[in-house]
Amino acid sequence: MFLYKKYILHFFVTTRFYVVICSCIFFYIISFFYQPLLNFSNIIFAIILLLTIFDYFFVFIFSQAPNAKRFVSNRLGNGENNEVQISIENKIKFKIKIEVIDELPEQMQTRNFSIKKTVQPQKNISLKYNLKPLQRGVFNFGDIILFLQSQLGFVLRRHVVPANEKVHVYPAFSNLSKQSIIAQATTNQQGSRRMQKLGQSMEFEQIKEYINGDDIRNINWKATARKGSLMVNNYIDEKSQQVYCIIDKGRLMKMPFNGLSLLDYAINATLALTNICLQKQDKIGLISFSNKIGSVIAADRKPIQRENIMQVLHKETTTFMESDFEMLYMQVRNKIKQRSLLILFTNFESLNGLKRQVNYLRSIAKHHLLIVVFFENTELLKLSKASANNIDEVYIKAIADKFAYEKRLVVKELQQYGILSVLSSPQNLTVNTINKYLELKSRQVL
Repeated sequence: MFLYKKYILHFFVTTRFYVVICSCIFFYIISFFYQPLLNFSNIIFAIILLLTIFDYFFVFIFSQAPNAKRFVSNRLGNGENNEVQISIENKIKFKIKIEVIDELPEQMQTRNFSIKKTVQPQKNISLKYNLKPLQRGVFNFGDIILFLQSQLGFVLRRHVVPANEKVHVYPAFSNLSKQSIIAQATTNQQGSRRMQKLGQSMEFEQIKEYINGDDIRNINWKATARKGSLMVNNYIDEKSQQVYCIIDKGRLMKMPFNGLSLLDYAINATLALTNICLQKQDKIGLISFSNKIGSVIAADRKPIQRENIMQVLHKETTTFMESDFEMLYMQVRNKIKQRSLLILFTNFESLNGLKRQVNYLRSIAKHHLLIVVFFENTELLKLSKASANNIDEVYIKAIADKFAYEKRLVVKELQQYGILSVLSSPQNLTVNTINKYLELKSRQVL
């Protein structure tokens, strides 16, 4: 059984072998009509047989199978090109041809992936390719399969390298450094001046002598006893503001654009915004919901907060249920006591869809600064801008214009109630959301 697995199970013949054999068969057919050609055909067949046997012994007996190893990050970015590298070492003193088949995760739905390469004697080569996942979760790589052949090219030897590996696909994180540059580049406009406002928040600034008009509730009695005169604690408005990203996981967020769902675009934007908020010393938190509340992470500005949010976003999936905005309002009132900036990622395809939920959004906006982030339907925009050449196309264009117009009406409806909004294409969602946050940050509207 061992000999069968080692020397027969992995034995294959190449296309070149079949071409040569077919040529030999052709000579045999001709020899039926021209007898002197039979001996020549026998010689050709014998040569082919000897070369095949020699090639078999060279590939299976005298050659050592090469080493192969896959190098891939244990974290891949969703919707991004992630580099995968396969290192191959040729141990023998002859040049060999290799076809590499890497068993990709089943989520990629790729069944014809292979790389062909010639490896020089006793040399190492590195093969690279890009993997672009379009969903989050756990991806399982299989084995690395090598098909080896010599320069004769009659015999193939299959060599299976065990390389089972599990990697996690997280929200896109490779662009975080680019977003950090954007945040660091933003400065106050020329002529503006920051106002330091005294307040009654919990951020302590200094101890100073009491003067008429100071709140007697802030008297520091220990400092007063040491100094011999009244001393009061001075507070300033908190510089570290609370920001919550609220992600709708309802059925409307299941809509795909360029392979990614709207939920994936919202998650990528949330992760990038988390990085910016932490750099700006703001507290960032997370709430997800659909027909019931999902994940809740209290706002914090510790460096570990980004990792906590990433781990939660990694597991979020959409549902086909209607989102319950009344439940969201109750949860926000119950869990967020301090006035905060709430960035709600959702989608409204029509004005009627907004009107069913606008009362709950207005109630949330009474206690917090609310930004509603929703999506342009880029496919409908393409249809509305396309030229119409017949009645059917005119009808389609009119319907697309109607839906695009309703998106603009949604923005106006939110503005009427004093609710901020961001209408963005899925591709530009991250940039537009960060720009809105930085704008509000510079205006100190919270």
